[in-house]
Amino acid sequence: MAARPFLKWAGGKGQLLPALTSRMPTNFRRYHEPFLGGGALFFYLWNSGRLARGAVLSDDNPELVECYQAVRNSVEDLIGLLLDLRPRLGDKEFFYAIRDWDRHPDFRQRPLVERAARTIFLNRTCYNGLYRLNNKGLFNAPFGYYKNPLIVDVANMREASHALQSVDLHVGDFSGVLARAERYDFIYFDPPYVPVSATASFTAYTRQGFAEAEQRELSAVFHTLARRGCLVMLSNSFTDLARTLYLGQPVHESILASRKINCDGRKRGVIEELIVCSYALHRNGVTP
Repeated sequence: MAARPFLKWAGGKGQLLPALTSRMPTNFRRYHEPFLGGGALFFYLWNSGRLARGAVLSDDNPELVECYQAVRNSVEDLIGLLLDLRPRLGDKEFFYAIRDWDRHPDFRQRPLVERAARTIFLNRTCYNGLYRLNNKGLFNAPFGYYKNPLIVDVANMREASHALQSVDLHVGDFSGVLARAERYDFIYFDPPYVPVSATASFTAYTRQGFAEAEQRELSAVFHTLARRGCLVMLSNSFTDLARTLYLGQPVHESILASRKINCDGRKRGVIEELIVCSYALHRNGVTP
């Protein structure tokens, strides 16, 4: 059985995998993914047997990283907690009681596996599966009216745990990759996108958000890694700012992708996205 993402994540790259994998380097050392999210590309690489030299996954969202740690280290306990929650699916009052855990001072004293079960439960039962924090760092996505949400796929959770056994997991922002990545390592950046309009911005995955200053800092990290000899790939929105930040890279092209996160269904649809690679693509693959 192939491992798949166990979380729904805004901007998840499942639909873009063909475009991303066709532009990956043929050979690389370790794999780094500093904006972890749902981890679609990581799981693809694991299923393809391409992580023999290991992987380093990180994110600035501690609850997200802790969720991966629980899947890696305590998957059977996590599965048991999620199965215990199934009878309460559809109970709006119960949803808000679980959501409000982080409003209480003892939240961080709860066992990690309990906090991870909460993260998955909220992810699978909140509106649109949207992980969203307010400016106090509190989860504030509302209740989602689902008839029978799947909060735990037991077989996939076990397979995901198997995939994560040899993975290094870190909490921290994207700049941490500078201390870890070496020549011929492959790094994939999937940051919160530059908004395509004034009303299209969503960067509330952490309380800090992700604005133009962070986009510019990320560009500087990308270029530093490229000069180091790392193999770097990035996806972003096809906007003037994003295109300008990565001018001069060997691959700098647009692809078509569908956006489904907008709450107004009329504003969902196919748009252009940007893919940038620090290495040249060739007919028979990619050469470092």
